[in-house]
Amino acid sequence: MTATEYIVSDRPLVIRRRVKWGDCDPAGVVYTPTFSEYVISAAELFYGSLFNTTPQRAKHEQGFGTPSRALSFDFRLSLRPDDFFDMTVAVAEIHSRTYVLDITARTPQGDVIFVATLTPVCVARDERRSIEIPAAFRAALEKYQNESQTDSLLGLEASA
Repeated sequence: MTATEYIVSDRPLVIRRRVKWGDCDPAGVVYTPTFSEYVISAAELFYGSLFNTTPQRAKHEQGFGTPSRALSFDFRLSLRPDDFFDMTVAVAEIHSRTYVLDITARTPQGDVIFVATLTPVCVARDERRSIEIPAAFRAALEKYQNESQTDSLLGLEASA
């Protein structure tokens, strides 16, 4: 059996995917709405990696949910069945009740396929009302953001 999605790296989080035939329209190009599924799946894997558990368990234990407030895309290349691509998750901003994830998809050669910006809002899981980002989740977001920025700076210094 061949996996169609798996984690390549935890810091930064990189998810490799293979485009399934069912992800595509009759012309053999990925349906536009399918990109949303790719991004939400990357975000869910991100939550799981922050707490080293499954995504929904992590949020359930913290007592919050993360519906999307906003999602935008900048498409650069198309994808076809059996194409592989990597999505890298970055924490761009952290606010009081929301945060922004930038998810960049690249070909194996490094060409950008799309850049997505996802803004989830934290809600009380059973009440569906917005809440402050829980302290443990905020700390995990900040740690990831700091580690990712440090890794980026070290990579730039090494290539200079």
